[in-house]
Amino acid sequence: MTVSELIQKGDFKVVNEGINLNESVLTPFCCDLLSIAMGRMPAGAAWVTVMGNINTLAVATLTEAACIVLAEGSNIDEAAKSKAKEKGITILKTELPIFDAALIIYRYLHA
Repeated sequence: MTVSELIQKGDFKVVNEGINLNESVLTPFCCDLLSIAMGRMPAGAAWVTVMGNINTLAVATLTEAACIVLAEGSNIDEAAKSKAKEKGITILKTELPIFDAALIIYRYLHA
């Protein structure tokens, strides 16, 4: 499934549509500790987190995450939103808990 196909499923609101819509989403990844995410997140992950700041974007870029999914109704601050637009990073949003959001992605990938 691509980032674009994940968006088209309609489960997540688009906060920022990036330039990588044709990139494959390979797995969900849940983590709110940036240092752990930086060391363990696989490339192509849909990173489900509540962290909506500029550092989240840096970690997503370093790990080659397919997209960021802000869960639990978390928001991204304005500086990060501006940087996401500049760098073309896809950010999605949901009110769902982290686990439930990741489970939706997992089920799509393994259907």
